[in-house]
Amino acid sequence: MRLYTSCDLAFEILTPTPFVLMLRPRSGMQQWITREEYRLVPSVPVFEFTDNYGNLCQRLVAPRGIFTVYTSAEVMTANDVDQAPGAPFVAVQDLPDAELSYLLPSRYCESDRFGQMATEITAGQPAGYDQVAAIATWLRATILFAPGSSNIPVSAIEVNRKQSGVCRDFAHLGIALCRSLSIPARMVVGYLYQLDPMDLHAWFEAYVGGRWYTFDATQAELNGGYVVLGYGRDAADVAVYNQFGPAVHPTAQTVCVQLLKEQENTVMDKSPNVRCIP
Repeated sequence: MRLYTSCDLAFEILTPTPFVLMLRPRSGMQQWITREEYRLVPSVPVFEFTDNYGNLCQRLVAPRGIFTVYTSAEVMTANDVDQAPGAPFVAVQDLPDAELSYLLPSRYCESDRFGQMATEITAGQPAGYDQVAAIATWLRATILFAPGSSNIPVSAIEVNRKQSGVCRDFAHLGIALCRSLSIPARMVVGYLYQLDPMDLHAWFEAYVGGRWYTFDATQAELNGGYVVLGYGRDAADVAVYNQFGPAVHPTAQTVCVQLLKEQENTVMDKSPNVRCIP
């Protein structure tokens, strides 16, 4: 499918503030970027680099006053999410070097604390994809999905204790459970077509059967329309913006995902509740 995505952020800056942004999607196995726009007001010098996870990041210093960041992209993405029931567990000694870091506990995913729980949740499942699917099913049945209930990342232990959370929290607990079974798992942030309520989204991927597969416990069904902005071990690696110095929070944020006709720059669906700029 062909999607139009956009994110519009506004900040009120009291003192020149360094930022690192992660708002440019990159072309990959299941998405191809056909057009982009990246606009800063006021315009400032930007330096782009690729982080340790391959994400495109932008460094800048925002000046005093109102500072806005607007990004948009047209993306060809998969119509369906690949699923592979029965895909086998990959033994640790056979994993590619690049995937080993996704086995370890991280700031928000204390996988060393979930071994017994993960074993109980996945009891009777073949090692690999089916274990991860069982974890996603358990998350959906057990943790209350409460969009907008949290503005700061919380760890897997905290999510399990309070039994509710936002998409980021579901991902943290799912990742911790997978890693406790020696299944590499990573966090993903980006956009999802027809997400309700519309916002930036987070989900997780697990490495089984020799490749990464998508799992999203916040959604009743896995459908197409995912657009990736960044990968990482947990939320500490995939913030769409980090700022340094006195705390700065967006004064406005608008996120939009729309379906485009395959051969034209024409939006096929509009929501009256979302401001979009095609």
